[in-house]
Amino acid sequence: MKVGLLAATVSLIAAMTHPALAADTLTLMAYNIWGGGGNEGKPVDETVAAIKAAGADIIAVSETRLEGDPCTADVCDPRGESVAPKIAEALGYHYYDQTAKNPAIWANAIISKYPITKPASGDLGVSIDVNGRAIYVFCVNLDDAPYQPYQLLNIEYGDAPFLKTADEAIKSAEETRGKSFDALIAGADAAKDAAAVFIAGDFNEPSHRDWTDGTVKAGLQPLAVAWPGTTKLEKAGFVDTFRVIHPDPVAKPGITWTPTSEPSDPEDHHDRIDFVFARAAGLKVLSAEVVGEKAPEAGIVVSPWPSDHRAVVTKVEF
Repeated sequence: MKVGLLAATVSLIAAMTHPALAADTLTLMAYNIWGGGGNEGKPVDETVAAIKAAGADIIAVSETRLEGDPCTADVCDPRGESVAPKIAEALGYHYYDQTAKNPAIWANAIISKYPITKPASGDLGVSIDVNGRAIYVFCVNLDDAPYQPYQLLNIEYGDAPFLKTADEAIKSAEETRGKSFDALIAGADAAKDAAAVFIAGDFNEPSHRDWTDGTVKAGLQPLAVAWPGTTKLEKAGFVDTFRVIHPDPVAKPGITWTPTSEPSDPEDHHDRIDFVFARAAGLKVLSAEVVGEKAPEAGIVVSPWPSDHRAVVTKVEF
C-alpha cells in the first residue's frame, strides 16, 4: 500500500471513529415571574402559558416566591413557597431552587428540559447536561436599590439620593451590583468543563448599549451611561444575545420594565433590564425576542400577561 493511500485511510478511519461534535441548539428565557403572578393573585398557569409560548428549553426564573410584607425599596424579603416545582411539573421539566443567601439572587430558580447535574459556587446557577455536554446557567436577580435610572430622573425610590451625571450613576451602580457581577464572571471562568455558559435574569441595571448618544437624541434615555455590569460581561467574552439580533436600541428598545405603567408616567422609567448573556466557542445567536402582553413592545405576545416584567427569549447554537 502506498504511503499516501495509507495516510488517507487512517484519516478516514479516525474521522469515522471520532466524528466532529454536532452543534447543540438551545432556547433560553430570562423571566421575572413576580411570584408566579401571585403578587396580583394570578394563577401559576398563566406563567406556564408564557413559557410554553416562548418555547424555552431552559428558563432563568426570578421571583419564584411572593413579595414580603412590607415590601419597600429598602426591605422586601420573599415569603411563602417557591412556585418553581409547580411550573416544572406542568412543563415536565427539571428544576433547581436557588436558596442560598446571596445578594445576586432573590427567590431564583432554574427550570430545564435537560437534567440538572450540580449547583455552581455560591448557588448562583447550575450545571446542565445537554446531550452529554455540560453547560452552566447562572440565574440572577440583582439588587434593585438604589436604582440608578430613578436617581438620575429624580424619581423617589427609598432613601437613595438623586444623581446628576453619568459618572455618578456608574459609581453608584458599581457599589450596588459590582461584586455580584464579579462573582458571576469568576463562577463562569471556574466552569472549566462547560461547553457554554449563560448569565440570565433580572439585572436591575440597564445596558451600556441602550443608554447611548443615539437613544438620548431619540428621547429614550436622559443621558449616555456606560453601565458597568454589562460592560464587564462583554469584556469577559459574553455577548448580549438580544442586541446581537437587534443592534439598534432606537429601532428595537426591547423594553422589559415594565408593562404595568405607561411610558409617559413621570414616576417610572421604562427600560431593558432583563437579559440573556452567552459565552461559548462557535456561538451563533439565531433569534431573540421580548415576550409580553402586546405588540410592538413584545415580539411574542401572550395574554393574559401575569408579571410586572416582560421576558426575553433567545435561541443559540454552539
